[in-house]
Amino acid sequence: MPGVTQQTRRLMLLDTASLYFRAYFGVPESVKAPDGTPVNAVRGLLEFITRLVQDHQPDDLVACMDADWRPQWRVDLIPSYKAHRVAEEIAEGADEEEIPDTLSPQVPIIEDVLDALGIARIGVEGYEADDVIGTLTDRAAGPVDIVTGDRDLYQLVDDKRGIRVLYPLKGVGSLQLTDEAVLREKYAVDGAGYVDLALLRGDPSDGLPGVPGIGEKTAAKLLAQYGDLAGIMAAVDDPASRLTPSQRKRLDESRPYIAVAPKVVRVATDVPVPASDLALPREPRDPAALDELAAQWGLGGSLQRLVSTLQD
Repeated sequence: MPGVTQQTRRLMLLDTASLYFRAYFGVPESVKAPDGTPVNAVRGLLEFITRLVQDHQPDDLVACMDADWRPQWRVDLIPSYKAHRVAEEIAEGADEEEIPDTLSPQVPIIEDVLDALGIARIGVEGYEADDVIGTLTDRAAGPVDIVTGDRDLYQLVDDKRGIRVLYPLKGVGSLQLTDEAVLREKYAVDGAGYVDLALLRGDPSDGLPGVPGIGEKTAAKLLAQYGDLAGIMAAVDDPASRLTPSQRKRLDESRPYIAVAPKVVRVATDVPVPASDLALPREPRDPAALDELAAQWGLGGSLQRLVSTLQD
């Protein structure tokens, strides 16, 4: 935007896989290219981005990608990290004829379209999209909107820096604007405290065991009482603390997990993100390639609406 200084530019970071996954299940698979290939995730994501740009008017926008959705350095610390997803992929592979994968083939199309549009697309080998988001957020000089269906990124919420999470409740037309007030109301913690809450509670979807017997409410109560994870563990070692015998025993037995879990749960902020032009493009970077993609994959109005929105 003309006249926008570097200090006041609003950055929007997309957890791209989270969004195209939602698009895939939110748009009927009957939405297909001329050759019959499903493009529901492609068109759904384009509609998402159009709506996000219209409603929130970012100056800079990055589609953050999973170059490695299960980094070895996290698995080395907690072997169960996302292990069930590997098992699911193997099982799906065995039943490939019964349950065809119609999402994965759409990802390269999404990448080609984003590149032709000129929307910055960043993934870094050995890191998840969350880590790219964490690093770009850490570097940002102005406010940041993080668009994700992954609650792990609540840890980045920071009112003082204008960092919030836009969490899709239904499509992207209904977003929960998550700031510190929302976190305190829902979880009784702020952004910085969310890592401790998440690792104590655990997350079956990520293969994080948590501390047995300590769910979300108990974790929040312990954090309110003792301040942070270090305070809770100090209470374990303090016979005079008000931990119940059961809590003390379970936390003590979970020391090996608690020692490594923060590094696994906390998003990285030191990813070697390549220098890129993050500015929201006003015109397609490669109009000819975009026209070819639109024709080949039948992207029609979904792509036209996004191009028009970028030009506004």
